Amino acid sequence: MRVVVQRVKRAAVTNDSIHNEIDKGYCLLVGIGKETTEADIEAVAKKIINARLFEDDNGKLNLNIQQVDGQILSISQFTLYADVRKGNRPGFSNSKNPEEANVLYEKFNTALRSYDVEVQTGEFGTDMEVEIINDGPVTIIYESQDGKII
Repeated sequence: MRVVVQRVKRAAVTNDSIHNEIDKGYCLLVGIGKETTEADIEAVAKKIINARLFEDDNGKLNLNIQQVDGQILSISQFTLYADVRKGNRPGFSNSKNPEEANVLYEKFNTALRSYDVEVQTGEFGTDMEVEIINDGPVTIIYESQDGKII
């Protein structure tokens, strides 16, 4: 599992059927790989919730998303598993099949919500427009394999 976390002042996602937005918090680009398990889901959700990516009164990154009453916009992003080693067209065989990936993506969002953080989502498997006002910029990549952060 790979998740790109961007600390944002505001983020929104839209397509023909949805419009979800958040203010201060994280925009998550969530990649579910072929080997992603429920243990990975739990490990990454816990790590992201506890990550100290917000500044305290001294300007140090010491506060987590709960401490700043932040929100999360979670967007599925199978292209995080693009294989670009050969040719110029990326391959996506390292991504989990869409049906299984959607189940794990929903479980990930449920795991995030279990920490009493508001989580908005994009729409799995559709083209979307994502608007991000990055704060900092602070962008961190979390990856898990076999239930362990790597």
